[in-house]
Amino acid sequence: MQKKLPIALLITLAVTTCAQNKSIKYELPQQLKDAKEQIIRHDAYTLSFNTDRLTPTYVAWCLTPERADGKAKRTNFFDVDPSLDARYQVKHGDYYGSGYDRGHICPAADNSHSPSAMQQSFYMSNMCPQSHALNAGGWNDLEVQCRSWARNYGKLYICAGPIYDTSNPRRIGTRRNYRIAVPDRFFKVILMIGKTTKAIGFIYPNAAANREMRSYAVSVDEVERITQLDFFYQLDDTTEKRVEAECKPAAWGI
Repeated sequence: MQKKLPIALLITLAVTTCAQNKSIKYELPQQLKDAKEQIIRHDAYTLSFNTDRLTPTYVAWCLTPERADGKAKRTNFFDVDPSLDARYQVKHGDYYGSGYDRGHICPAADNSHSPSAMQQSFYMSNMCPQSHALNAGGWNDLEVQCRSWARNYGKLYICAGPIYDTSNPRRIGTRRNYRIAVPDRFFKVILMIGKTTKAIGFIYPNAAANREMRSYAVSVDEVERITQLDFFYQLDDTTEKRVEAECKPAAWGI
C-alpha cells in the first residue's frame, strides 16, 4: 500500500509547485543552437537578436491587464539598444528613405505599465522593417485584440517575430555594415493558461492585410514548422501537443 503524505506536507508541495509555475517563462521558445543570435533581457520582454539580419528572430513577453492599461506615455524616441554589441546596434536613421516603418514586435502599448518599459520598447532591436499598411492595419488590430484578451483572460504569453522566405532577403540601410533584412512575413503565437488552456498562431504578410483576423490564424504547429522555433515547450507534453495542433479562432472570439 502506498504511504500517504501528511496533509501539511501536501499543502507545502502544492504551494511550492504553484510558486514554481508562476516563475516559468512560458513565452520563451527553446533556445536556438548554432545560430547567430544574441539573447537580450529587458525589463518587460526578452529577444533573440540575429546579428546577420540585424532584426530580432523573436521577441517574447507576458502580457497582463496591468501592462495593457498602464499610464506611461508613448515616447516615440527610437534608440539603439545599449545591451547589444556595438557592432550590431541599428540606429533609427538606418530606416530613412526605405519606405518601411520601424515596426514594433513587442508593441509600445504593451509596455505602458512603466516609463522604463516604454522607453525600452523603442529600442531598435525590437524593430523590423514593416510595411506601413500592415503596421497601421492588420498587425495593429492584432495587437489591440491581444490587449483585450489580456483584460479578459488575465495573462497571455506571447512570442512574435519576422519570417524570411529566402536566404537572401532584401536589405535596407545606407551604412555599409548595417544592412537590415526586410521580412517577408510576421508571426505571433499566443498562449493562455487556465481552466481550458489554449493557444493560437497568426501569420501576416509584410503588406496590407485587409481580410478578417481569423483569416490569418494558424496552429502553433504551423508557425513552428515555418520558423523552426519550439514554442511553449515548458507545458506538459500532452497539453503542448493538444494546444499547438489546434487552430480555433472561434474559441478566441474572432
